[in-house]
Amino acid sequence: MDPASTRDVVVGEDGLARPRWAAVDPMMRGYYDSEWGMPVRGEQELYERISLEAFQAGLSWATILRKRPAFRKSFADFHPDTVAQFTEHDVERLMNDVGIVRNRRKIDATITNAKATIALRGDGGLEKFIWSFQPETSPAPRTFEEVPTTSPESVALSKALRKRGFAFVGPTTMFALMEAVGIIDTHLVDSHRRGSSGVWVTMPDLYTRLVKK
Repeated sequence: MDPASTRDVVVGEDGLARPRWAAVDPMMRGYYDSEWGMPVRGEQELYERISLEAFQAGLSWATILRKRPAFRKSFADFHPDTVAQFTEHDVERLMNDVGIVRNRRKIDATITNAKATIALRGDGGLEKFIWSFQPETSPAPRTFEEVPTTSPESVALSKALRKRGFAFVGPTTMFALMEAVGIIDTHLVDSHRRGSSGVWVTMPDLYTRLVKK
């Protein structure tokens, strides 16, 4: 393991190396090991991720993850056609729902984005649209300092979604989305999850695997 990255990676009792943010809390560890960075496809699945990333803005992801079951219940499992029909009565219901993040602008954006998701169906749909911004290369960070927070692709995706009527889809939020759904791989090189999505196998990954063998 690269000495420069040891402060950012923790080897657990199971012998697996994880970033510090996923090394202590069992919920975050489970999310990291089974979900984060794995390819997400499908309109409903991606609409949910966009929605949750918007709610996460200014908050910790752990907060959103703990509330995810309540979010799914309150937003009809993020079924775009259902959420697009939400009325002001639903907004008030959600503003009084203690199980979710009660932010009117974010709630309004989730409804707006459901309508925008439906509108994209005529042009191939949300999945095709989002994945079309996959870059030719992916970062290979060894430390947290090397992990970007935006990229040219996340900036372009943000602009394109806004042009299509989406809200709360800034470049940083879209970069976080791209990380979470496997469009890019920002797992630290020494992490046991590096390259596990099957989407990216970089030269540093191949080198690390050869060294470990």
